[in-house]
Amino acid sequence: MHSIVYLVPLLGVVGLIVMALKSALVSKQDAGDKNMQELAGYIADGAMAFLKAEWRVLSIFVVFAAGLLAYSGTIHEVNGQPIHSSWIISISFIIGAVFSATAGYIGMKVATKANVRTTQAARTSLKQALKVSFTGGTVMGLGVAGLAVLGLGGLFIVFMSVFADLGADTVKTSIEVLTGFSLGAESIALFARVGGGIYTKAADVGADLVGKVEAGIPEDDVRNPATIADNVGDNVGDVAGMGADLFGSYVATILATMVLGQEITVVDKFNGLSPILLPMVICGLGILFSIVGTWFVTIKDEKSNVQNALNLGNWSSIIFTVIASFFVVKWMLPDTLSLRGYAFTSINVFYAILVGSAVGAIMSIVTEYYTAMGKAPVNSIIQQSGTGHATNIIAGLSVGMKSTVIPIITLASGIMASYYFAGLYGVAIAAAGMMATTAMQLAIDAFGPIADNAGGIAEMSQLPPEVRERTDNLD
Repeated sequence: MHSIVYLVPLLGVVGLIVMALKSALVSKQDAGDKNMQELAGYIADGAMAFLKAEWRVLSIFVVFAAGLLAYSGTIHEVNGQPIHSSWIISISFIIGAVFSATAGYIGMKVATKANVRTTQAARTSLKQALKVSFTGGTVMGLGVAGLAVLGLGGLFIVFMSVFADLGADTVKTSIEVLTGFSLGAESIALFARVGGGIYTKAADVGADLVGKVEAGIPEDDVRNPATIADNVGDNVGDVAGMGADLFGSYVATILATMVLGQEITVVDKFNGLSPILLPMVICGLGILFSIVGTWFVTIKDEKSNVQNALNLGNWSSIIFTVIASFFVVKWMLPDTLSLRGYAFTSINVFYAILVGSAVGAIMSIVTEYYTAMGKAPVNSIIQQSGTGHATNIIAGLSVGMKSTVIPIITLASGIMASYYFAGLYGVAIAAAGMMATTAMQLAIDAFGPIADNAGGIAEMSQLPPEVRERTDNLD
């Protein structure tokens, strides 16, 4: 195999090393006074209790499903059609499940450390609070992307060696068995995201009903014990659940491109593997440029716009990845390719990646517009809320429905454009290009629940109002 194959898991390891350094940086920050640490401890204990209960159930499912997959791997022909699989797919499935659960655990563990440290940092300045909270989010992003790239790249190398004696079927069997990794990741993601999400909303609504409606006390008031469950929900749903969810989506996107890539017969310097290796290389580089993007997420003073700082980091990582993709595509792929009778060129593959990146960027812009304070959609809901609960619900639903229009049109346009450029492979590689900067996207996503938790701890600890104002600014 060409040496570039070994570069893929190495890029994943780089991401995990930086993740470990960022995690250590968070741990070194001041955790505040005894009361703050006690409250944060309750949140951390609750989040871990939920994960342990969830894992006990999921472990039974994983063992049962792995057994079925092991049996299916012994079937090599169905209705005269050859099946290129192996019982090893069950091991691949278990590894995918473990990696997915680990990705969620890493994020939740650092989030429950970063929340109280963000609260303490907010006692000094908004800039320091952003640094601590976003560093915590970065651990989550790099953990998910690093484990995914390491898992896919590492297992691909192992399976290519294990099935080397199959000759022409080596690649087909390796990728077929590798799909077990994706299935394991997606299985955990389903339970983690849905289970954590339901818990999150139930705890959130319950805390609001007890506190705001029945007792008439502020949100996150220390007199309301349900606020602990509310803050636990932020971690198990919006951090651990989201981490497992995006891990599964990230792996599935890369693997789908690899599956289509194996159907493309090319003569290249990578033993005909360039269409298969390309998505892994691009996503591996996406980890590096996500790390670079985190350097831009900083502010000058209390009046600085936090969202602008996040946007700068996000946009820079996307732009760097797109630029690098051009050179990687031209280097790896031959000038002309064909998949299922659809001929295209290497530059068209880059155009498809560019389309995917543009789609991701537009989705980010639309999401920010419809959810940001001060923008027309949120202001309209605020205005309608002045006349009662009914108009609030109607306004919220209508804005939510309206917000789906542009993303749907964008996705449909992106699919058609990428297909035009490079057929089915173009659609798949466009999705891989969009997901390449998952580390940065997830860092921004995980940063939110950390800041939200920090605000809750500030309220429960009865800290000065300016501390809560800073955490709310972050959130």
